Amino acid sequence: MVSSSSSSLPSILHLTLFLLFISLCTPASSSKSRTPAAPTTIGNGYRLVSLQESSDGGLLGHLQVNRKNNIYGPDIPNLHLYIKHETDDRLRVHISDAQQQRWEVPYDLLPRDRPATKSNGKSTAIPIAVSEFSGGELIFSCISDPFSFAVKRKSNGQTLFNTTADKSSPYNSLVFKDQYLEISTSLPSDASLYGLGENSQPHGIKLYPNDPYTLWTTDQSAINLNMDLYGSHPVYMDMRNVGGEAYAHGVLLLNSNGMDVFYRGSSLTYKVIGGIMDFYFFSGPSPLGVVDQYTQLIGRPAPMPYWSLGFHQCRWGYHNLSVVEDVVENYNKANIPLDVIWNDDDHMDGHKDFTLNPNAYPRPKLLNFLNKIHARGMKYIVIIDPGIGVNSSYGTYQRGLAKDVFIKYEGKPYLAQVWPGAVNFPDFLNPATVSWWGDEVRRFHELVPVDGLWIDMNEASNFCSGLCTIPKGKCPTGTGPGWVCCLDCKNITKTRWDDPPYKINASGTQVPIGYKTIATSAVHYNGVHEYDAHSIYGFSHAIATHKALQGLEGKRPFILSRSTFVGSGRYTAHWTGDNQGTWNDIKYSISTMLNFGIFGIPMVGSDICGFYPQPTEELCNRWIELGAFYPFSRDHANYYSPRQELYQWETVAKSARNALGMRYKLLPYLYTLTYEAHTTGAPIARPLFFSFPNIKELYGLSTQFLLGESLMVSPVLDQGRTNVSAVFPPGTWYSLFDPSQAIVAKQLQTVTLDAPLHVINVHLYQNTILPMQRGGMISKEARMTPFTLIVAFPAGATEAKANGKLYLDNDELPEMTIGNGQSTYVDFSATASKDVVKVWSDVEESKFALEKGWVIEKITVLGLSGIGGEFAIEVEGNSGILDASKVELVETEHKFLDNMKKDGKGEEKKSVMVEIGGLDLPVGKKFTMSWKMGIS
Repeated sequence: MVSSSSSSLPSILHLTLFLLFISLCTPASSSKSRTPAAPTTIGNGYRLVSLQESSDGGLLGHLQVNRKNNIYGPDIPNLHLYIKHETDDRLRVHISDAQQQRWEVPYDLLPRDRPATKSNGKSTAIPIAVSEFSGGELIFSCISDPFSFAVKRKSNGQTLFNTTADKSSPYNSLVFKDQYLEISTSLPSDASLYGLGENSQPHGIKLYPNDPYTLWTTDQSAINLNMDLYGSHPVYMDMRNVGGEAYAHGVLLLNSNGMDVFYRGSSLTYKVIGGIMDFYFFSGPSPLGVVDQYTQLIGRPAPMPYWSLGFHQCRWGYHNLSVVEDVVENYNKANIPLDVIWNDDDHMDGHKDFTLNPNAYPRPKLLNFLNKIHARGMKYIVIIDPGIGVNSSYGTYQRGLAKDVFIKYEGKPYLAQVWPGAVNFPDFLNPATVSWWGDEVRRFHELVPVDGLWIDMNEASNFCSGLCTIPKGKCPTGTGPGWVCCLDCKNITKTRWDDPPYKINASGTQVPIGYKTIATSAVHYNGVHEYDAHSIYGFSHAIATHKALQGLEGKRPFILSRSTFVGSGRYTAHWTGDNQGTWNDIKYSISTMLNFGIFGIPMVGSDICGFYPQPTEELCNRWIELGAFYPFSRDHANYYSPRQELYQWETVAKSARNALGMRYKLLPYLYTLTYEAHTTGAPIARPLFFSFPNIKELYGLSTQFLLGESLMVSPVLDQGRTNVSAVFPPGTWYSLFDPSQAIVAKQLQTVTLDAPLHVINVHLYQNTILPMQRGGMISKEARMTPFTLIVAFPAGATEAKANGKLYLDNDELPEMTIGNGQSTYVDFSATASKDVVKVWSDVEESKFALEKGWVIEKITVLGLSGIGGEFAIEVEGNSGILDASKVELVETEHKFLDNMKKDGKGEEKKSVMVEIGGLDLPVGKKFTMSWKMGIS
């Protein structure tokens, strides 16, 4: 067995260790000694002819094709195999052409280790065989002919991935051609899979056998189910339950080419039209562990400014500045919180990036408006599309031409059409383009001091297809919306890049892959074809935009991108695109949101109330109740839809005040979750099985979700309902809106909850300490209000623990970190034991919180059996700082649904909520509070 750390073994030991394991992965010595490979549909597989230790402690192998096959093109005859345990919980299997370099996701865009290409120089005279190559938790094993490999879990021997194909398998052995790669794994029928996006999944968060999963970034509305949408994320999480114990692992195929993934329930097959096979396996074994390991590789989610967690309002069709001013004022009049006002392209001059419409958005008036809202703490964000209008008087375009920044076709800038009319697309793989883009962002920021950028249409979207020219007098000049192609275009089918031999299920109908996007034979920097780089266009766009914004004033950027790829979360937030105002779409929004948490993009949400058409009043009520708990919460509507700001209906305004009012109280908790996301990858919104992985019945639950570990949201998702059927895992759950209301589930239990029109059910789980503030109309004000801690024990607790945390910082700093003098981290703990309740804090880097003057005014403890006396408070070990006699104690008995408060003997247990008010505890100082319980 070879450890991942054994990069330099003595030669005798090296040979001994390797030769001990020649039983399974034996290379073929000659073709005559091989058992003939079983006939297959597309290929005949490969055989392993050598295997050696690499210079970095991995393994290097050489694969040769068995009988050649010309279906989808000739096989690549020789392949390079590289296996490396990169960490104790991450294994890499990299398969590429041994003779010619092939396209890979650029290492400068997604930094990672490069595969070794040289052996360590030892024992090279003979091929070396291993049956098992073991790391910390994952074991690689292989069969030499036809070559296949398996990945197992060391701790329990479970096979996680196995590419072996036999006569009964519904898939081929390894196929590796220039424009067709195929590999499969068998799966246990009870495995639950998640991921492989972006798509709208009608069956919920779990992957559904025989649904199509095509990855190719495409501008098509999210109302299209089971189709390739805006992003490409070839990663999945696999949940398995063995004897009541859960094990999760993750699998990433790092490849940006178009692909179909066929999930049959008992197997999964990748069919990819280019690039290489670069697999990463993540051992978990918890769901959070998988996401942690995944984001450790691809990049942690971006830090988010505090205000981005507030509520956002947008609309395509705010025709002039006066309309925007009225929107802001009407939100204020309706007492509905609002942090950020957005412009779609209405502010632009002829839909051209980095411009202002001098009539509808005159700069002096716009600057005056921004001065007013900035003084209040509000922010302003505008849209920037990648297509740059072809216009001889347009400075951005002319500077781009001069710097040669555009994607080319036959040596000339590739011509397309989007909102400005004819456009060229910047090539963000070109360093000169990144510099030019940064300069254009700087110029625009000097014109309009925006607070963030919304990058859209970056799949890339094109209203035309093929090779186009500009006809005289036919195309729009950018005076109004319209998406009908007006260029003179002809299809391009003469190259293998435009017409590959295998047709992925693009747009659900196998349309040409260059349909309504950049021609796939167009050329990027260094000769890279759009065919290979297509699905990373939005990713490269986000990286360039992030660099540009951070370079302005060194502040923390906020970017919202429609198209995403593996690693995009390091730079951008995401919204789920053009949805509809329907009851189905409100359901789909939860699954997509939860998937993006797995993808490492936790700052995500859908257009609240739907992008088009007009939602019903009831639906908009229910959607803002749900959307108030999206990580990214924004109302956005279509140009042609009636107005749907939250104040347009009084009933919706009431629901908004209720739900957003609670969101703004939860802002410190949500912000702490963004810190956890940035440091560990943990999703902000997550499926229930993340906290309760052993409960198989939760694996497909897509109508409820958690914020963090223990705050459960149970929305109404169906028309005409005034109650909701909600699943409660075992334990005590307290209503967040009325913590005196409690539900005790002895086992997994479905409960019917009242949910009249203005009510959203949110419950807090036991063993949690939740930091909250008073809330407010804007995050800047809400952030400076006093804190309340809610300590949730199990109902009637006499022996219990609870924990929580709080992260505070200067949210303009680029990084979220501890130790920079402008942040504070607090651990809260509580115990109920031996008739004594104790609540305390541990503070790291107290200076920032003390300078801001944050205090805790109230601590509410849930689930106690009673309250006695001997109340005591210490601050930094000093008991004389606060006068305990001024503390106000209020005891309220909990109310339970039905008989849920009975103990195991059928007797009712007393459980009370104790509110401790009149406090003035500095958040930046350690405190300890204790009192005796009054056991009844």
